[in-house]
Amino acid sequence: MAGGVGSRFWPMSTPENPKQFLDVLGIGKSLLRLTFERLNRFIPTENIYILTNSSYEQLVLDQLPELKASQVLCEPARKNTAPCIAYAAAKIHALDPNATLLISPADHLIINEKRFEEIINVAWQTAQSGQLVTLGIEPSRPDTGYGYIEFAKTETAVKGSACPVLQFREKPDLATAQSFLEAGTFYWNAGIFVWKSEVILAALEAHQNDIYQIFTQDQQVYGTAQETEFLKAAFNACPDISIDFSVMEKATNVSVVLADFDWSDLGTWGSLTTHLQKDEQQNSLIGGQIFAFDSANCLVNVPANKTVLLDGLQDYIVVESGDKLMVLRLSNEQKLKEYLKIMGQ
Repeated sequence: MAGGVGSRFWPMSTPENPKQFLDVLGIGKSLLRLTFERLNRFIPTENIYILTNSSYEQLVLDQLPELKASQVLCEPARKNTAPCIAYAAAKIHALDPNATLLISPADHLIINEKRFEEIINVAWQTAQSGQLVTLGIEPSRPDTGYGYIEFAKTETAVKGSACPVLQFREKPDLATAQSFLEAGTFYWNAGIFVWKSEVILAALEAHQNDIYQIFTQDQQVYGTAQETEFLKAAFNACPDISIDFSVMEKATNVSVVLADFDWSDLGTWGSLTTHLQKDEQQNSLIGGQIFAFDSANCLVNVPANKTVLLDGLQDYIVVESGDKLMVLRLSNEQKLKEYLKIMGQ
């Protein structure tokens, strides 16, 4: 899934060129490219599909020249993850009724790719018995920015295993997040899923029937010249709803694999800092020549041709991109969307 706008990575991420297409880590590869290569380790190139907004089709093909245009599934409108996943499931099910699907966001960072593959194999096997499988990430802190998954604590509920989901919990306040951490039976919801196409379509039929009907009413249209017009009408008729709200929180055949690879959803600039090299003052510096005097715990990302002098800056994010410059307190990062709205960005 590569259709988001990524506004929390402003000013580098813009509606025209959002974060999944950017090299936010400063390593010469976009997040989309890194995700493709991670999956391509164990999934054949011809079996990888990119779901994105119609306006990003060429960006995807430019960054992933291995793919055919038919492997880029274009959404004419942003309607959240349920319509996106329903479209993919219906189209792929029409091609192969026995397909098993791995759904992955394009903008996550996963360090231990070998362990990721092992965890996916567990999820894959679990999905063959008719389960809707999600990946859970062991929380390292009482984070209020993630949804949580509660699982049954049994002797078999060990890292790398699959176990039944008791409930999904929305983003909590700090006290509730702390209680989740102390309980030891709550993992972060990573938003990575594995299921058979027939199983997710049956779940949509049971729990979000309007979306199910929209995308399965005429499966002969997939792969034809009429598909584009069909999708315009389909997405226009769809509610804006996530797969968590529409299916996962209602279904009873849900399992979670307790994952233990190094993961980040890279939701904010601050989330990058744990994955970047730091100097002695814990500054993460990407781009041109950056001189940080009496400055600590800052993230600086500037174009390669820039020379930057910082003096006395503590706990700040400094990002320059094109004609835009952001100097933001790290502690105010959650206000960025609010600020951008006021600015008309």
